[in-house]
Amino acid sequence: MKKHVLRNAAFSAIALSGLFATAQQNKYVLDTKETGVKIQPTMYGIFFEDINLGADGGLYAEMVKNRSFEFDTPLMGWAQPNSDKLSLNKKSGYANVVEAKKSGNKNYASIEVNDDKGYSLINEGFRGMGIKEGDAYNVSIMAANQEGNISKINFQFLDEQGNVVAETSVSPAGKEWKKYTAQMKATKTVAKGKLRVTFTGKGIINIDMVSIFPQDTWKNRPGGLRKDLVQKLYDLNPGFLRFPGGCIVEGRTLEQRYQWKKTVGNVDDRETLINRWNVEFDHKKTPDYFQTFGLGFFEYFQLAEDIGAEPLPVLSCGIACQFNTGELVPLAELDPYVQDALDLIEFANGATTTKWGKLRADMGHPQPFNLKMIGVGNEQWGPDYIARYKVFEKAIRAKYPNIKIISGSGPFPSGEYFDYGWEQLKQLKADYVDEHYYNSPDWFRKNATRYDKYDRKGPKVFAGEYAVQTVDIASPDNRNSWETALSEAAFMTGLERNADVVYMTSYAPLFAHADGWQWTPDLIWFNNLQSYATPNYYVQKLYGNNAGTNLLSLTADGKAVTGQNGMYASAVLDKASNEIIVKLVNTSDKAQSYRLDVKGKKLAAEGKMTVLKNENLKAENDFTKETVAPKESKFKTGKSKIESEIPAYSFVILRVRIS
Repeated sequence: MKKHVLRNAAFSAIALSGLFATAQQNKYVLDTKETGVKIQPTMYGIFFEDINLGADGGLYAEMVKNRSFEFDTPLMGWAQPNSDKLSLNKKSGYANVVEAKKSGNKNYASIEVNDDKGYSLINEGFRGMGIKEGDAYNVSIMAANQEGNISKINFQFLDEQGNVVAETSVSPAGKEWKKYTAQMKATKTVAKGKLRVTFTGKGIINIDMVSIFPQDTWKNRPGGLRKDLVQKLYDLNPGFLRFPGGCIVEGRTLEQRYQWKKTVGNVDDRETLINRWNVEFDHKKTPDYFQTFGLGFFEYFQLAEDIGAEPLPVLSCGIACQFNTGELVPLAELDPYVQDALDLIEFANGATTTKWGKLRADMGHPQPFNLKMIGVGNEQWGPDYIARYKVFEKAIRAKYPNIKIISGSGPFPSGEYFDYGWEQLKQLKADYVDEHYYNSPDWFRKNATRYDKYDRKGPKVFAGEYAVQTVDIASPDNRNSWETALSEAAFMTGLERNADVVYMTSYAPLFAHADGWQWTPDLIWFNNLQSYATPNYYVQKLYGNNAGTNLLSLTADGKAVTGQNGMYASAVLDKASNEIIVKLVNTSDKAQSYRLDVKGKKLAAEGKMTVLKNENLKAENDFTKETVAPKESKFKTGKSKIESEIPAYSFVILRVRIS
């Protein structure tokens, strides 16, 4: 993800329509003879970055914000309605690292309760707390009684009017830190609830790691991930999961970069870090945006495994975000950064007798994660990046020669940075070069031929971040309209046609909280209770679930279908199911007839058709209704031909078995 502005990106819908008045039939030829080009299993994947409250407040199901009082303002997210009587003991709390607490978790609240009536701490959650009637919630807290007779810590969910909708309590005992757990069940559905913590008795008590998770998480893992959001990822049938970003890898400064070793081990001891997107954009400042790393590298690897995706971790190359400070690690001091990469591979793949392999096993996964690739830097550019990439490449190839390395061509899809990066990486015989593009619908349609003339013997392409922008890059007015998704569908036929060059692709960003976003558009939108799929999501899902295994030739008058009459097309064979899969995109405002002549093989008499369409280019989905969603039906074939009509503004997939 990047922060920069592209002007003149907007365009009129008239340019998209084409206004074709002719009703002539589009004639296509599909040759079932294999082209020799394989569709990589990693072709369509997922890019995850903690932007738009994607992790804390999103995928990571923790409901309590600033649960361990580690934000830069230690009580951010917490309120003390009776603050004159309920105080924080700063002497033993926030100023210093306490001996009883490990270095990653420095702070705790020391609370003096003078009366057992009316004293409370209120946590606001992540733009509120989503509470579901009938659902159970796991409550936990670290506590240590210091003096007095505090006999209970009480927990209550409150609705927007302050009514109690769930409650439970724990009974703390002793001066030593101990974890206490309880459960409570909600009696009402609440969109923006809060947590109230009160105390029975008088005295001084220390508390930390005040935590609440729904029991109904993905795979019912305690302290796990939000079920509906992971399900949407699973349904994409992704070939890979790239994590943790994005510019979040780089940080505004090197000190604020993402360091994977601080995100593994005991969750309670992981060190909180400010999120680099918290005040990046003037249109949406979020100073309460931090990373607790409950969703850390172990959890990312586990998630990739859960959804059947190859893990693709990306690490800092020793350059902070060049749109911010561009701070550099001197080459002579790069060794710790390189060692982080080598240690990460050991963490993912090493035997349990190794240092980092043992940690993975201790965390519950003795078997290797089978890591096959790693990213060096995000979207850095220029000689400074190439110099550092060379150091990483040499070290990784020496110790792990089978690991593929993802390099970068900078933040733009063309220009001086891009050309320099490609020239250098081609000379270095890089494995993959990551390209990013955020641009107008018109740009995406015109660039369906982008990879037609790429060097077939050069590095492979990872289209690591792309999305159509309706206004400008990083504009808060960008929309997830059908126009954007349709243009992406057209562009992706070009990715598929060039599968001998393009090995990996992913839309970005992935998630956005309806009340906590910084960047639009995004693939999946959610609030505290619900989530919905955008038209763009359905385009990605249809490609991911219809990827096939081998590229086939589909032409019109001997040429690829790349916008003639507003039509785009590609075709693949799925050897596993013995099916031909044809993708057709009509970007015009008229329904168009077509005849597809099939050479070499006979077709089954019937096939399955999936149609994604809307007559309104500005149509969007929302929490109440998904107006743009795929619909399936059956169609008849002519054994060696398919003849039909494709609606205006539509993306159609045909699947038919070879007879």
